[in-house]
Amino acid sequence: MSIKRDEFGVADKSYTMAGKLSGITKLVDEFYRNMNTLSAAKKIRDMHSSDLSESREKLSYFLSGWLGGPKLYAEKYGSINIPLAHKHLSVSIEESETWLFCMQKAVDVQDYEATFKVYLMEQLRVPAQRITMVSGS
Repeated sequence: MSIKRDEFGVADKSYTMAGKLSGITKLVDEFYRNMNTLSAAKKIRDMHSSDLSESREKLSYFLSGWLGGPKLYAEKYGSINIPLAHKHLSVSIEESETWLFCMQKAVDVQDYEATFKVYLMEQLRVPAQRITMVSGS
């Protein structure tokens, strides 16, 4: 049975549509591969440490809970306020759009339903925009 687009945000439907933790990890790995290889992403890549292991884990764990699955980020790192956690960075609309571009390319190659891909990118735009508002750029 196919999940309707308006049901993605209910309970753990989005988490399940994303392939649970293994699917989310695959998405995050592809996202960081894009960040590492796309010249347009150099500025946002430079905002991260050279070793992306912790960033990969944090984003995977965050997305797990954010998509309605286990709250792995909170269990390991505590609660998070995404905009405040990024306040020390200078994130303009350009960097936010570049982050979304890297994520869109990662989402595009996942084995997700087309409607879920659109839904996921719409949802990811919200925190990406909130980060730019807090950073003051």
